[in-house]
Amino acid sequence: MSYITNSPLQETVEKNDLIAYVESGCRPRGQWAIGTEHEKFGYRLSDLRPLPYDGPDGILAMLKGLQRYKWTTYCEGGNVIALTKDDGSSVTLEPGGQFELSGAPLPNLHRVCDEVHTHLDQVATVAKGLGVGFLGLGFQPKWKRDDISWMPKGRYGIMRKYMPTRGDLGLDMMTRTCTVQVNLDFDSESDMVRKLRVSLALQPAAVALFANSPFVEGKPSGFFSYRSHVWTRTDPDRCGLLPFAFEDGMGFERYIDYVLDVPMYFVIRDGNYIDVSGQSFRDFLAGKLPGLEGERPTIKDWEDHMTTIFPEVRVKRYIEVRGADGGPWGRLCALPALWVGLLYDSTALNEAEALCRDWPYDEIVRAHAEVARSGFRTELGGRSIQDIASDVVRIARDGLERRAVAGNHDPDERGYLTTLQQHADTGRTPAEDLLEAYATRWNESVDPLFDEYAY
Repeated sequence: MSYITNSPLQETVEKNDLIAYVESGCRPRGQWAIGTEHEKFGYRLSDLRPLPYDGPDGILAMLKGLQRYKWTTYCEGGNVIALTKDDGSSVTLEPGGQFELSGAPLPNLHRVCDEVHTHLDQVATVAKGLGVGFLGLGFQPKWKRDDISWMPKGRYGIMRKYMPTRGDLGLDMMTRTCTVQVNLDFDSESDMVRKLRVSLALQPAAVALFANSPFVEGKPSGFFSYRSHVWTRTDPDRCGLLPFAFEDGMGFERYIDYVLDVPMYFVIRDGNYIDVSGQSFRDFLAGKLPGLEGERPTIKDWEDHMTTIFPEVRVKRYIEVRGADGGPWGRLCALPALWVGLLYDSTALNEAEALCRDWPYDEIVRAHAEVARSGFRTELGGRSIQDIASDVVRIARDGLERRAVAGNHDPDERGYLTTLQQHADTGRTPAEDLLEAYATRWNESVDPLFDEYAY
């Protein structure tokens, strides 16, 4: 996720301002947009090693190379850490150098997929000149955490110290995972709640459809989505499926209360990161934050804090659906297509709600934990995840057909779901294709993956 915020609002805020901030995201249906984000691993072609920040073939060289496409550099502490454009898109760095495009808000999936193609083409062009490549996968398949360089961003230094206090795989999440996610709009509080509940409940199906990370340090891990498993052992305070979202009374204020209770990481003052990890934003609101007594937060502080909350689906001034493995370009287009089909068509949203309405929350949590290992064989609500995923893809396809947005020589947007339809029909996750190749033609090596699955 892009961590660049540029709010002009520096006045101190109260809790009601925080609620109003999220509520201000409500937009009429005619203004709804689609924002897609996707991460990828960079590596040297010569030895497949992860890219450092500096050097002739490092991440900085990639960022500078992309400037030919009219990106503007964004610096922190004298280091270039991101690129931006006026359309709202950005290229940012995850802690281990994972390269992320946070796309512009776009009106339809054809435009989204064009953006994906354009970005990947630009990255490939620059990368070729540097002797590097980029890989779409949910978890780093070959290298250990100690083999990966940390990016020079202030927030990451603070998180690096704090993560091991809350979970044993938090540092792996930071350095060795990649995802694809979509940002979608809502028109009211009730619409937000419906979309949040449906997208949380259907996460087990999404994990299976996109499971693409079976390897750890060159060997099968026993998981189809090791990335998804990692998130269950990162930080229980800020990750997971949000039980309160399914309770009566759920709304903007309830979500704000949740965010207020998630421990902070940092406060930025005069361009410097102040470590306040584990402390309370509620205390900050009251002017009682230890070390900053008497100081009160601004909207910018709130925006920063909201970027440190990592549930499978999160709310800002839009809904961000997060829980899928990174993958090849086709699945980068499929992820937004799935959720647009489910959530942007009224009939589809009704059907998706009906599909998961009777699932107990504890069963959703259990299935979400199991699906990382068991894939489509996982059961939920007395049915297999394969059966559920088939229904989910069908509902999404019908929703996209009713949207009837033509483009790219297609009458609508359904074609972007073709790859998911294949996985749902066969009950075979993308990870199983990788495992088969590993056991046969790759001769139990993950090295060929860097060629066959490169962008």
